[in-house]
Amino acid sequence: MAIILDGRLAASEIKAELSKIIKGKRLGLGTILVGEDPGSRSYVAGKHRDCAEVGITSIRIDLPKTATQTEILNAIAELNKNPQCTGFIVQLPLPGGVDTDKVLEAIDPKKDADGLHPLNLGKLVLNQKTINPCTPQAIIELVERNNISWAGKEVVVIGRGATVGRPLGLLLSQKKINATVILTHTGTKNLSELTKRADIIVAAIGKAHFLTEDMVSAKAVVIDVGLTRVGEKLLGDVDPKVHQVVAAYSPVPGGVGPMTRAMLLRNVVEIGAKA
Repeated sequence: MAIILDGRLAASEIKAELSKIIKGKRLGLGTILVGEDPGSRSYVAGKHRDCAEVGITSIRIDLPKTATQTEILNAIAELNKNPQCTGFIVQLPLPGGVDTDKVLEAIDPKKDADGLHPLNLGKLVLNQKTINPCTPQAIIELVERNNISWAGKEVVVIGRGATVGRPLGLLLSQKKINATVILTHTGTKNLSELTKRADIIVAAIGKAHFLTEDMVSAKAVVIDVGLTRVGEKLLGDVDPKVHQVVAAYSPVPGGVGPMTRAMLLRNVVEIGAKA
């Protein structure tokens, strides 16, 4: 029977650890949410519930989907200057017509709780100490907390996005983790051959049930990152039939999502320690 990589349990353990560190410290997490996307609203609400649980102050800015880029940049400037805000995030994706790159560049790199500012991503490329992106770090931590080693493993990452795939590849190939990473994308011709051979597969493309049972081996550890909303349901990138075949998997929901929020809290704590 496959091992279930329970993100809720692991996140609960991390929050308990952080609560002890935070006690008596004044830390604040800011969020900027633009629009009414139900997934984004739910995710931001979860982040603020986590803050209340561990003792971090919440600073929330909600803007309508009609907000201009200038209004979004003004909100960022407000949090950059706010001494009560230790770190903050701009919830992605942003509405069409907004330049996401310019928005992320406007964040003070020292308050970049998501680790997505170009300066922090550049430090990651150079293998310098920086604020790591939350979801890639969540994936690494979830696997390690289940006593599964990355070292020497062949890892296939499906998806080369700037928030998950590319930074995950950089983190996993660092000497302290020492995995061999194959980053696949729309130009990859032999994907099934690669995934069948892989020790660990990370699916992060946002296509519901893309990874199927005929694409994996019995030894595989499968991490499901992508989310697709179909009606009222959130579906992952991994077909549930895969769970009956592989050695271990992360569920959707309850896998990487709670861990990503826990890594956000940890980033805020680490930013606060440097302040």
